[in-house]
Amino acid sequence: MLLALLAVTLIGGFYIYWHYYNVFGEGVKSGILKNVVRKGQIFKTYEGELIQAGIKGAVGGGAQSNNFVFSIENKRIYDTLALHSGKRFDLHYNEYRGVLPWRGNTVYIVDSILSMTDSGVSVY
Repeated sequence: MLLALLAVTLIGGFYIYWHYYNVFGEGVKSGILKNVVRKGQIFKTYEGELIQAGIKGAVGGGAQSNNFVFSIENKRIYDTLALHSGKRFDLHYNEYRGVLPWRGNTVYIVDSILSMTDSGVSVY
C-alpha cells in the first residue's frame, strides 16, 4: 500500500512538473505591440498582444492579421511594454505545455525584451 502511494505521488509530481513547469520551447517574436493589460478574477496576470508582419489564412478562406498573444510574469517587463505601446519589439519567450492561473492565460510567457524601436507606422 505504501509503495503504491509513493508511486502515485511520484508519477503525479512528474506529470505536474512536465506539464506546467518544464519549458517545452523558447523563441523570439518580433512585431508591433498592440496592447498589454492586467486582468483576472482571482489571480491578476499581465497579458499582451503583438502584431507580427504578414497575414495568415483564416477558416473559410479569408485572411487575418498574425497576432502573438502572450503572458508576462515580471512587472518590470509589463511596465516597460505599457509605456511603449505601438512600438516594435523583439520579445524572448518560453513556451509551456499547460497554463497555470497565477502565471497567465497563455502557454507563452515573455521573460525578456531584446530590443525596442519605433514602428515607423503612422496612424494619420
